[in-house]
Amino acid sequence: MAISGHWAFVFGVLGNIISFIVFLSPIPTFNKIYKKKSTEGYQSIPYVIALFSCMLWIYYALLKTNTTLLITINSFGMLIETIYVGLFLYYAPKKARVQTIKMLSLFVVGGFGAIILVTEFLFKGAIRGQVVGWICLIFSLCVFVAPLGIVRKVIKTKSVEYMPLLLSVFLTLSAVMWFFYGLLLKDINIAAPNVLGFIFGILQIVLYAIYSKKEKVILKEQKLPEIQTPGVIVKDENMHTNKKLPELTQEQIIDIVKLGLLVCSDKTQVATCPNDTNCGINNNVVNMPKLQTVA
Repeated sequence: MAISGHWAFVFGVLGNIISFIVFLSPIPTFNKIYKKKSTEGYQSIPYVIALFSCMLWIYYALLKTNTTLLITINSFGMLIETIYVGLFLYYAPKKARVQTIKMLSLFVVGGFGAIILVTEFLFKGAIRGQVVGWICLIFSLCVFVAPLGIVRKVIKTKSVEYMPLLLSVFLTLSAVMWFFYGLLLKDINIAAPNVLGFIFGILQIVLYAIYSKKEKVILKEQKLPEIQTPGVIVKDENMHTNKKLPELTQEQIIDIVKLGLLVCSDKTQVATCPNDTNCGINNNVVNMPKLQTVA
């Protein structure tokens, strides 16, 4: 019994560390919200649900014994989720703000308040803990099923853009730690939901491995064709043949264009000058080979 208690403590500490990282994962999202001064494109429901979940688990842990580590991580979670919701309310437009307040009233005030009232007045002793535990179990199962929407989107779009790999890995590790923590404490309400969390976490990692490889293959197939370097063909009217010169560099092409502009300006000056020697320009036009550029 003492050995299992020590291992439960170890897994509980590891679960606290990994869950701590998971709770901090939305920081980049709120950094974007802070920079844009707007929550457009983001929803508050994940943070409201996470806040409600932390409150439930704290209430359950207070009714049980040897669940100190469950209280510590969920207390931190409740604090950080409250900050997230507060920031969302501050930067959200009016419609999103009203919707968030409605969800807070439904889950945090109405739902949590109703659970406390019902369990405190209708159930006593150990039965109260069991009832609250089953409520936590059912709610946790619903939370773990939520990523199915992302899984369906990944399969449909064949893209892992909306499924971060690191978050999936940490959620899977967190499920493993809390499963063994609940198993060693012989608490099915803690262990059971994390079995489903582990399964869905592995599913997300496998999908990421499959579709990230497919994305790389598609990117390779969609490479742009190489641009051919322009060449120059000299047309010899006497021999009725075309001779292709070596490919020109960009500097050489620019020099040819400049030369053409100078020739054109000389011809214009010859046409406008009177036929006398004061012009200083020879009126005889030299026949030059015709140039054609080929891409």
